[in-house]
Amino acid sequence: MVLYQPQNGYCYNSDTHFLFNFICKNLEKYKNINGELLDIGSGSGILGLLLAKKFNKLSLNQVELQEIFQFFSQKNASTNNIVSKMHKGSFLEFDFDKKFDFCVSNPPFYHSNVIKSENENIKIARYNDFMPLKDFIKKASQILKNGGKFFFCYDCKQLSEIILYLNEFKFNLESIQFLHPKSTKEATLVMIHAKKDSKSLVRIFEPLIAFDESGEFTQSVQNIYKEAGTHSIKVEFE
Repeated sequence: MVLYQPQNGYCYNSDTHFLFNFICKNLEKYKNINGELLDIGSGSGILGLLLAKKFNKLSLNQVELQEIFQFFSQKNASTNNIVSKMHKGSFLEFDFDKKFDFCVSNPPFYHSNVIKSENENIKIARYNDFMPLKDFIKKASQILKNGGKFFFCYDCKQLSEIILYLNEFKFNLESIQFLHPKSTKEATLVMIHAKKDSKSLVRIFEPLIAFDESGEFTQSVQNIYKEAGTHSIKVEFE
Protein backbone atom coordinates (compact mmCIF):
# COMPACT_ATOMS: atom_id res chain seq x y z
CA MET A 1 0.00 0.00 0.00
CA VAL A 2 1.50 3.30 -1.15
CA LEU A 3 0.93 6.15 1.30
CA TYR A 4 1.79 9.77 0.62
CA GLN A 5 2.68 11.91 3.65
CA PRO A 6 3.73 15.53 4.21
CA GLN A 7 7.47 16.17 4.25
CA ASN A 8 7.24 18.70 7.08
CA GLY A 9 4.31 17.56 9.17
CA TYR A 10 2.95 14.74 11.27
CA CYS A 11 3.66 11.28 9.87
CA TYR A 12 2.16 7.98 10.93
CA ASN A 13 4.34 5.75 13.07
CA SER A 14 4.58 2.18 14.27
CA ASP A 15 1.71 2.70 16.75
CA THR A 16 -0.75 2.60 13.87
CA HIS A 17 0.71 -0.65 12.53
CA PHE A 18 0.46 -2.19 16.01
CA LEU A 19 -3.15 -1.04 16.36
CA PHE A 20 -4.01 -2.48 12.94
CA ASN A 21 -2.56 -5.84 14.02
CA PHE A 22 -4.47 -5.70 17.33
CA ILE A 23 -7.75 -5.01 15.52
CA CYS A 24 -7.16 -7.89 13.11
CA LYS A 25 -6.46 -10.28 16.00
CA ASN A 26 -9.71 -9.27 17.67
CA LEU A 27 -11.72 -9.77 14.47
CA GLU A 28 -10.27 -13.21 13.66
CA LYS A 29 -13.18 -15.03 15.32
CA TYR A 30 -15.77 -13.32 13.09
CA LYS A 31 -16.50 -14.83 9.68
CA ASN A 32 -18.24 -11.93 7.96
CA ILE A 33 -16.85 -8.47 8.75
CA ASN A 34 -19.04 -5.79 7.21
CA GLY A 35 -20.77 -2.51 7.98
CA GLU A 36 -19.81 1.13 8.42
CA LEU A 37 -16.27 1.87 9.60
CA LEU A 38 -15.16 5.31 10.85
CA ASP A 39 -11.48 6.23 11.10
CA ILE A 40 -11.38 9.08 13.64
CA GLY A 41 -8.68 11.67 12.93
CA SER A 42 -7.62 9.82 9.80
CA GLY A 43 -4.36 11.70 9.22
CA SER A 44 -2.78 10.22 6.10
CA GLY A 45 -5.53 7.58 6.12
CA ILE A 46 -3.35 4.57 6.94
CA LEU A 47 -5.45 2.81 9.60
CA GLY A 48 -8.81 2.94 7.85
CA LEU A 49 -7.27 2.10 4.48
CA LEU A 50 -5.46 -0.96 5.83
CA LEU A 51 -8.70 -2.21 7.40
CA ALA A 52 -10.78 -1.48 4.29
CA LYS A 53 -8.26 -3.35 2.17
CA LYS A 54 -8.20 -6.40 4.46
CA PHE A 55 -11.95 -6.44 5.14
CA ASN A 56 -13.34 -5.38 1.77
CA LYS A 57 -17.00 -5.55 2.82
CA LEU A 58 -16.50 -2.60 5.16
CA SER A 59 -17.64 0.85 4.02
CA LEU A 60 -14.87 3.27 4.97
CA ASN A 61 -15.56 6.70 6.43
CA GLN A 62 -12.87 9.12 7.55
CA VAL A 63 -13.18 12.23 9.70
CA GLU A 64 -10.34 14.73 9.77
CA LEU A 65 -10.01 18.28 11.07
CA GLN A 66 -6.91 19.47 9.22
CA GLU A 67 -7.11 20.36 5.54
CA ILE A 68 -3.65 18.96 4.78
CA PHE A 69 -4.65 15.53 6.10
CA GLN A 70 -8.05 15.62 4.43
CA PHE A 71 -6.08 15.92 1.20
CA PHE A 72 -3.66 13.09 2.03
CA SER A 73 -6.43 10.74 3.25
CA GLN A 74 -8.35 11.23 0.02
CA LYS A 75 -5.23 11.04 -2.14
CA ASN A 76 -4.15 7.76 -0.50
CA ALA A 77 -7.63 6.28 -0.81
CA SER A 78 -7.72 6.96 -4.55
CA THR A 79 -4.10 5.83 -5.04
CA ASN A 80 -4.95 2.47 -3.49
CA ASN A 81 -8.34 2.13 -5.22
CA ILE A 82 -10.33 2.25 -1.98
CA VAL A 83 -13.65 4.06 -1.77
CA SER A 84 -13.94 6.34 1.25
CA LYS A 85 -16.27 9.10 2.42
CA MET A 86 -14.41 12.03 3.96
CA HIS A 87 -16.16 13.97 6.73
CA LYS A 88 -14.34 17.32 6.91
CA GLY A 89 -14.22 18.87 10.36
CA SER A 90 -13.77 18.20 14.05
CA PHE A 91 -14.83 14.72 15.16
CA LEU A 92 -16.14 16.14 18.42
CA GLU A 93 -18.35 18.69 16.65
CA PHE A 94 -19.36 16.82 13.49
CA ASP A 95 -23.03 15.94 13.03
CA PHE A 96 -22.86 12.50 11.40
CA ASP A 97 -25.84 11.37 9.33
CA LYS A 98 -25.52 7.73 10.37
CA LYS A 99 -24.29 5.43 13.12
CA PHE A 100 -21.29 3.17 12.77
CA ASP A 101 -20.48 -0.49 13.37
CA PHE A 102 -16.77 0.17 13.98
CA CYS A 103 -14.86 3.21 15.19
CA VAL A 104 -11.05 3.10 15.08
CA SER A 105 -8.48 5.72 15.99
CA ASN A 106 -4.88 6.51 16.80
CA PRO A 107 -5.90 9.72 18.58
CA PRO A 108 -3.79 12.56 19.96
CA PHE A 109 -2.89 11.24 23.41
CA TYR A 110 0.20 13.05 24.63
CA HIS A 111 -0.59 14.85 27.86
CA SER A 112 -0.80 18.64 27.77
CA ASN A 113 2.04 18.93 30.31
CA VAL A 114 4.71 17.55 27.95
CA ILE A 115 6.88 19.80 25.77
CA LYS A 116 5.05 20.52 22.52
CA SER A 117 6.26 20.78 18.95
CA GLU A 118 6.14 24.24 17.39
CA ASN A 119 4.59 22.75 14.23
CA GLU A 120 0.84 23.43 14.47
CA ASN A 121 -0.37 20.36 12.52
CA ILE A 122 1.91 18.12 14.60
CA LYS A 123 0.51 19.64 17.81
CA ILE A 124 -3.09 18.96 16.75
CA ALA A 125 -2.24 15.38 15.73
CA ARG A 126 -0.34 14.50 18.92
CA TYR A 127 -1.64 16.34 21.98
CA ASN A 128 -4.89 15.64 23.78
CA ASP A 129 -5.67 19.32 24.33
CA PHE A 130 -7.25 19.08 20.88
CA MET A 131 -9.36 15.99 21.67
CA PRO A 132 -9.70 15.32 25.40
CA LEU A 133 -10.03 11.65 26.33
CA LYS A 134 -13.46 11.99 27.96
CA ASP A 135 -14.93 13.87 24.99
CA PHE A 136 -13.37 11.37 22.55
CA ILE A 137 -14.97 8.36 24.28
CA LYS A 138 -18.30 10.12 24.82
CA LYS A 139 -18.64 11.06 21.14
CA ALA A 140 -17.67 7.53 20.02
CA SER A 141 -20.45 6.14 22.22
CA GLN A 142 -22.98 8.52 20.67
CA ILE A 143 -22.21 7.51 17.08
CA LEU A 144 -21.74 3.75 17.49
CA LYS A 145 -24.61 1.33 17.10
CA ASN A 146 -25.52 -0.93 20.00
CA GLY A 147 -22.94 -3.70 19.93
CA GLY A 148 -20.58 -1.46 17.94
CA LYS A 149 -16.84 -1.95 18.34
CA PHE A 150 -14.37 0.75 19.34
CA PHE A 151 -10.61 0.30 18.82
CA PHE A 152 -7.94 2.80 19.79
CA CYS A 153 -4.49 3.12 21.31
CA TYR A 154 -3.43 5.47 24.08
CA ASP A 155 -0.76 6.38 26.60
CA CYS A 156 -0.94 3.49 29.08
CA LYS A 157 -0.27 5.83 32.04
CA GLN A 158 -3.84 7.03 31.57
CA LEU A 159 -5.40 3.57 31.72
CA SER A 160 -7.43 4.29 34.87
CA GLU A 161 -9.09 7.24 33.14
CA ILE A 162 -9.73 5.18 30.00
CA ILE A 163 -11.57 2.50 31.99
CA LEU A 164 -13.49 5.13 33.98
CA TYR A 165 -14.79 6.87 30.85
CA LEU A 166 -15.52 3.64 28.99
CA ASN A 167 -17.76 2.58 31.88
CA GLU A 168 -19.38 6.01 32.08
CA PHE A 169 -20.37 5.94 28.41
CA LYS A 170 -21.70 2.38 28.29
CA PHE A 171 -18.65 0.63 26.86
CA ASN A 172 -17.39 -2.72 28.04
CA LEU A 173 -13.64 -3.35 27.89
CA GLU A 174 -13.41 -6.45 25.68
CA SER A 175 -9.64 -6.84 25.24
CA ILE A 176 -6.38 -5.06 25.89
CA GLN A 177 -2.73 -5.30 24.84
CA PHE A 178 0.33 -3.45 26.09
CA LEU A 179 3.33 -2.38 24.02
CA HIS A 180 6.77 -2.45 25.65
CA PRO A 181 9.80 -0.85 23.95
CA LYS A 182 11.90 -3.79 25.26
CA SER A 183 11.15 -6.82 27.41
CA THR A 184 12.93 -5.12 30.33
CA LYS A 185 11.08 -1.80 29.96
CA GLU A 186 7.72 -0.65 31.27
CA ALA A 187 4.79 -0.49 28.85
CA THR A 188 4.33 2.80 27.01
CA LEU A 189 1.22 2.19 24.90
CA VAL A 190 -2.06 0.37 25.47
CA MET A 191 -4.38 -0.89 22.73
CA ILE A 192 -8.06 -1.03 23.60
CA HIS A 193 -11.03 -2.94 22.21
CA ALA A 194 -14.31 -1.79 23.73
CA LYS A 195 -17.84 -2.77 22.78
CA LYS A 196 -21.01 -0.81 23.34
CA ASP A 197 -23.57 -2.47 25.63
CA SER A 198 -21.64 -5.69 26.24
CA LYS A 199 -20.95 -7.70 29.39
CA SER A 200 -18.10 -9.95 28.23
CA LEU A 201 -15.11 -10.58 30.46
CA VAL A 202 -11.94 -8.81 29.39
CA ARG A 203 -9.26 -10.64 27.39
CA ILE A 204 -5.61 -9.73 28.04
CA PHE A 205 -3.35 -10.32 25.05
CA GLU A 206 0.32 -11.21 25.38
CA PRO A 207 2.57 -8.12 25.58
CA LEU A 208 3.97 -6.81 22.30
CA ILE A 209 7.71 -6.14 22.53
CA ALA A 210 9.03 -3.64 19.96
CA PHE A 211 12.82 -4.14 20.10
CA ASP A 212 15.13 -7.00 21.04
CA GLU A 213 18.32 -6.62 23.09
CA SER A 214 20.35 -5.69 20.02
CA GLY A 215 17.99 -2.80 19.20
CA GLU A 216 16.40 -4.52 16.19
CA PHE A 217 12.67 -5.00 15.67
CA THR A 218 11.46 -8.24 17.23
CA GLN A 219 10.16 -10.96 14.93
CA SER A 220 6.60 -10.12 16.02
CA VAL A 221 7.01 -6.51 14.90
CA GLN A 222 8.67 -7.54 11.64
CA ASN A 223 5.67 -9.78 10.94
CA ILE A 224 3.28 -6.88 11.62
CA TYR A 225 5.07 -4.64 9.12
CA LYS A 226 5.14 -7.44 6.57
CA GLU A 227 1.40 -8.02 6.94
CA ALA A 228 0.63 -4.30 6.57
CA GLY A 229 2.87 -3.94 3.51
CA THR A 230 2.99 -0.14 3.60
CA HIS A 231 5.34 2.05 1.56
CA SER A 232 5.60 5.72 2.55
CA ILE A 233 6.40 8.55 0.14
CA LYS A 234 7.00 12.00 1.64
CA VAL A 235 6.06 15.00 -0.47
CA GLU A 236 6.13 18.78 -0.15
CA PHE A 237 2.72 20.32 0.52
CA GLU A 238 2.07 24.03 0.03
